[in-house]
Amino acid sequence: MKLSADLTVLQETLGHSFRDPRLLRRAVTHASMSGPGREDNQRLEFLGDRVLGLVMAEALLAHDPGASEGQLAPRFNALVRKETCADVAREIGLGQALKLGRSEQKSGGRRKLALLGDAMEAVIAAVYLDAGFEAARALVLRLWHNRIAEVDDDAKDAKTALQEWAQARGLQPPAYVETARSGPDHAPVFTIQARLDSGETAEATAGNKRQAEQMAAKALLERLE
Repeated sequence: MKLSADLTVLQETLGHSFRDPRLLRRAVTHASMSGPGREDNQRLEFLGDRVLGLVMAEALLAHDPGASEGQLAPRFNALVRKETCADVAREIGLGQALKLGRSEQKSGGRRKLALLGDAMEAVIAAVYLDAGFEAARALVLRLWHNRIAEVDDDAKDAKTALQEWAQARGLQPPAYVETARSGPDHAPVFTIQARLDSGETAEATAGNKRQAEQMAAKALLERLE
């Protein structure tokens, strides 16, 4: 199978020449494009998530041999969460190679956090199936290198941190309410308000709901602190 131009560029960016190019194509194929003879990346995403987790666990143990489990857990969560996978996907231009159905293309699927994060995990699995664990490990360590070096004990996502703040004070978990939406259908912009039942609130605006929720939670945490 000959790779298309966009997949050839992606392969070069990954630094891995696929023995079975069909794996790479499958890794970037969203469910909206699946059909007879064309598998989507959902099963690969499932596998890639586990491969990424093992590589990160090993890397964190090697990076800080004296760290306790309590220190390692939030660092691990920060490195493997979907937002981080999506950030890495953006850095390597993965969105441009995604195979999407028409509806997903029109709704800005190439920029969606969930689609990018899933595809990044699927690509890791594709390398793993194509060349084994060491090849997948090398890919992950190269793409995540700076993040592993910089992650710290406070590296938990803002929503988790806000929920823990609320629970420690006997409050209900924060609520996230969409207060406004603007922009065209293919590129909406959301304004989300984070609310505590004690009355504190903060708002943030972003191109997807999850990012806006994280930003609102961070803003509220900064206000509380």
